[in-house]
Formats: sequence, structure tokens, C-alpha cells
Amino acid sequence: MKTICLYFEIHQIIHLKRYRFFDIGTDHYYYDDYENERSISDIAERSYMPALNAFQEIIKKHGKYFKVAFSLSGVGIEQLEMHAPQVLAKLQELNETGCVEFLAEPYSHGLSALVNEATFAADVKKQMEKVKEYFGQTPKVLRNSSLVYTDDIGAQAAAMGFKGMLTEGAKHVLGWKSPHYVYNCAMAPNLKLLLRDVDLSDDISLRFNNNEWDGYPLFADTYVNRIASTPKDEQVINIFMELSALGIAQPLSSNILDFIKAIPACAKEKGITFSTPTEICLKMNSVGNLDVPDTLSWVDEERDVSCWLGNVMQREAFTKLYSIADRVNIANDPRINQDWDYLQASNNFRFMTTKPSNVGLDRGIYTSPFDAFTNYMNILGDFMNRVNTLYPEDIDNEELNSLLTTIKNLGDENEMKNKEIDRLKAKVDKLESIKGVAAPAPKAEEKPTVKKTTQKPRATKATAKPKAETK
Repeated sequence: MKTICLYFEIHQIIHLKRYRFFDIGTDHYYYDDYENERSISDIAERSYMPALNAFQEIIKKHGKYFKVAFSLSGVGIEQLEMHAPQVLAKLQELNETGCVEFLAEPYSHGLSALVNEATFAADVKKQMEKVKEYFGQTPKVLRNSSLVYTDDIGAQAAAMGFKGMLTEGAKHVLGWKSPHYVYNCAMAPNLKLLLRDVDLSDDISLRFNNNEWDGYPLFADTYVNRIASTPKDEQVINIFMELSALGIAQPLSSNILDFIKAIPACAKEKGITFSTPTEICLKMNSVGNLDVPDTLSWVDEERDVSCWLGNVMQREAFTKLYSIADRVNIANDPRINQDWDYLQASNNFRFMTTKPSNVGLDRGIYTSPFDAFTNYMNILGDFMNRVNTLYPEDIDNEELNSLLTTIKNLGDENEMKNKEIDRLKAKVDKLESIKGVAAPAPKAEEKPTVKKTTQKPRATKATAKPKAETK
């Protein structure tokens, strides 16, 4: 039986402000707050809320038959918390239906998986904690930024305990193979791989409103019939895209949400079900290894990382940023960590691209790739100075890690001592309060009865010797 795995990404670009060379060392705030608030509010109004309401309608109509998955970057969650909390509230409502799965991904939406395993693992763990906080789910399937994947990344994901990963069903990787099967990582056979169907996904996210496209207009029954007509043993149809495709890339006036809402009814008529990524990874067997020695992504026709690291400027910025990754991880300073998350975001490098693309690129405040590079490097220069000021550059990472470990151990030891002191103080106070309760006075003409005992009589407060002062 065929099943559709429907997945949407939610991420928000953190817009940097205009930052000049002379700002280095004097201004440590790097963000365009107005543009960040304006852009996330606009996307929430035109895309996220209408789309999520549509999914809520679908679930009310079809119940547990319909399933959908989301992943949210940590920086995207932060922007929603500040400027569009109604989106998070709606996702929580959807979560309560039991029809929604939330996936893991790097908190920063960065590319650390390509260069620093420790940073990548910490980035993913941080996002998972955020998902647990909001939705009570512990993700079992990983979705890397822009579906970036290699065999090495898959092996690391398996070591982190994930059951599966999402990636791109690129033709140059698959060759004659179909994306409609479950595969496994070549270096870690226990990690299942779900491959995006490029054509079926892009028909919705990129071409739906293009009246020059041969498939225009696209109707739900036609779309589902294409899925049903695939070979019988091709049972997994993975349709992955950004949630902003519903409302931004494809405007609401194109009736994109009516199309989405009509798909479940058409699929049910054809005997096609819906499944979450984890359900597929647990229920279906792999048909074999998928060898991906070179980096794969879902961006541009090349489906590689050239849009982020394709020119000298991008590679220079990327190398400089991650040259201090270990020091940032060791330092673990809250303000440094937040800036680190925002500066890692992949869009910072995408703005520097010089390659042509079929997908439009809005560079925001930047007039050219060189302008984007200059602005980013100014900010990065100030950030690196702050990191090196916090912990001097002449101390190598190993020595710094040892020093900070010693400091942490001393702090833990002091904390334990303080807790023990508090416990002893409480015990002393309790004993003194017991001693302070005077024995009842004997009645007139009666002698108090003295009970014989082998123990010494307890001293009253009046007769007790003064206790040594406890410091």
C-alpha cells in the first residue's frame, strides 16, 4: 500500500543590520530588529497561520488518517516567540491531535555538519530540547539544514541515536533507482533514509502558480493519480518543502490551500495512506545502501553546497567562523552562544553567492555578494574579538578546556559545600527550637514527678551551656 510522507520546514532568516568597519569594537549588537519583526509577522500572516489552519481543518475532517511532519529551527522558534507566538500556539494545538510529528534539525540552521562534529551535535541537541519544551516530543528522525547529507553525516546521526534522516532524491545520486523506497546509510545500516521526490515536491512549492508550466493548472485528483500510477512496489512518496511555499512562494490567491485540503480525500479514494517519517522508519525495511560520498542538498539544480560555499568569499567567511567553534563551545557564554547561533545560519553565506539560480534570491539590505561578504566579515571580526577577549587567544583550546573544567569542578565543589552548610544550619535551627520549648511549670502544692531514667536529664535552655557560635 502506498503512503505519503508530508513534511514542512519552518525557519526564519535573522536579518543582520548594516555594520561598518568602524563599528568593530564599539557595537556588539548585529541585528535589524525592525526587519526581523516585519518579515516574520508578514510570513506568519500570509503563510504560516493560513496553512496551519488548513491542516487543522484536514485533521478535523479526516482524523488519524491524515499525518504531517514539521521541523522548526531554533532561531525560527525564537523569532516566533518574540513576534508571532500564535504560530507556536497553533502548532501545539495540532500536536494535541496526535497526527503531527516534529523532527530534529540544527538549532542555528547552520552547516556545522560539514566541518565540526561537536558543534553539529550540540546544535541538534539544543533544538531537540526546544521541541521537547513546546511539544513534549523527543525527535527520532533528523532533518539537516537544507537536507544536507553525506555518508559521514549519516554515520554521526546514527551515533546520536536517530532512527532515520531526510535528504534529497537527487538524480545524480540515485541514478536508475527510485526515491519511492526506504534506503539506509552506507556507513550505518541502522539509519533509514527517506528521499524527497523532487518533481512531486517542486510541482507544489515552485511551479503550482506558473501559468507557463505544462502542468498548469494542477488539480488534486490529477496529482494523486500520478502518485497512484507509480509502480506497485514503490510504496513511499516523500513530499518535502518549506511551509512558506504555501502562501509566499505560491500565493493564497492561487488556491494553493484548497489544493492541499483536497489531496487527502483523493488519496483515500485511491487507497493511499499518510505516514510520519518515524512510522515509515519503524515499519518499512530498507531496500539497500545509498552511497553519498559527496555533499547532497535540496538547493539549486546541482543539489550540492555550492550555493553556500561555491566561491572564495563564502569559503573564507565559513572557515573564519568555524575556526573559533571549539572556543565558543568551551566558553559556553549565553550572549556569545546566541550570536553564534545567528551567525551560523546558512542564509548568511547564501547572500554571498555569485552563481546563477532558477530560484529567486532576496539579498535584503545587500546590493551585491561582495556587499554581503564585507558586512558579514565586519560583524564576524567583532564577534571573534569578543570571544578572544573572553578567553585570550594565546591559550590553546586544550589548555583552555582544562582550565574551564577545573573552574567548573571547583564551582561544583563549592556548591556542594554550600548545600551541606545550609543542611547543617537547618539541623542546628531545628535542635535549638526544640530546646527552646520550656517544660510546663508544676502546679501549686504539687511536686513534679521525676521519671527515673538511665540517661542524663536533658538540659533546659536556662541551664544549658552556651553553644559555640556556628560560622
